[in-house]
Amino acid sequence: MTTTQRLPAALTPLDAALAELLAGLDPVAPRDLPLEQALGCVAAELPPLKAFPAFDMATVDGWAFRSGDLVGASSYSPLPLAGSPVWVEAGDRVPEGRDCVVDADSVEQAGPLFQVSAEAIPGQGVRRIGGEFAQASSLIVAGRRIHEIDLLIARMAGLERLAVRRPRLCVINVPATTGDAATFHLIAESASAAGADVICTKAGGRAAPSIAKTFDAEPCDSIIIIGGTGVGRTDATVEALTMRSALLIHGIALQPGRTAAIGRIATCPVIALPGAADAALAGWWTLVLPVLNRLSGGQPRQTTTLPLARKIASGVGITDIVLLRKTDDAWMPLATGDLALETIARADAWLAVPGGSEGYAAGAPVDAYMLRE
Repeated sequence: MTTTQRLPAALTPLDAALAELLAGLDPVAPRDLPLEQALGCVAAELPPLKAFPAFDMATVDGWAFRSGDLVGASSYSPLPLAGSPVWVEAGDRVPEGRDCVVDADSVEQAGPLFQVSAEAIPGQGVRRIGGEFAQASSLIVAGRRIHEIDLLIARMAGLERLAVRRPRLCVINVPATTGDAATFHLIAESASAAGADVICTKAGGRAAPSIAKTFDAEPCDSIIIIGGTGVGRTDATVEALTMRSALLIHGIALQPGRTAAIGRIATCPVIALPGAADAALAGWWTLVLPVLNRLSGGQPRQTTTLPLARKIASGVGITDIVLLRKTDDAWMPLATGDLALETIARADAWLAVPGGSEGYAAGAPVDAYMLRE
């Protein structure tokens, strides 16, 4: 018989819950991925890159010359050429002894004879050896998320794979009584966008044994459970964690998201998020993202600092999530604690007001996490 879940009389502070999750947690081992799968992952250590280009390369279509041979050439006094120039196209190797490429319009041909009507300087129309990046460059930095420009550099360096740290994340859907799975998809898609290798699975029902059975469905580095964390008569996620002796904390001083729970199965951190979208997002931002960052070996998440356009009031003892919109080089608070989807969609950033704070005065500079790149 399923017992009704209850929140403890005192909620656990968010920083204490996060410390429990991160205790003893190390980055996952690097693995090599094809370039097309590495986007969004966190780079591991890479060998120094070889210089690119590996030869003097033409950057335009035209005629390759030695610049010293063109001194005095002009449209008023074209310079006859003793021999035939060499035609090159962008990306071609510049022939030995040539140091510039001039436009086709600057060279005229009459039968076997050529004349040039413009001077050139050394390096004109040419990318020198290592001109894009030098030998032993370290442009793809360990701990930094891989973006499109990193993949461009990797391809130019002749790499087909990159070493990355990509945590394997199992996202479990505890089916809602309504059948709605929108929050589950939100978190799974967010995890994939954050560079995780996401395995999606669904509990066979809302009963604790069915939920507990999914914990061993796939080997993974972290488990995220969506739904069943409240005190409703069919909520049994916390009971499932208790059955596995995995529960660490149920009830976190986080608004929204008070019914979130955390646990650990062997060395695998478990985060149970409420089924409501705003509460799940609050848990995603404050609990899951730091865990993913630790597992990925990523650099600290960056914040943007701006003054507040108006004050933020917050209750002492609970961490309030505040949504912000950037307006005239200031943060305009949109909502605190209770986050409607329309407001989430309009927000540019979020911040967490610590439980020991009553908020921030208008004009105070605050650090916020951007919601969009």
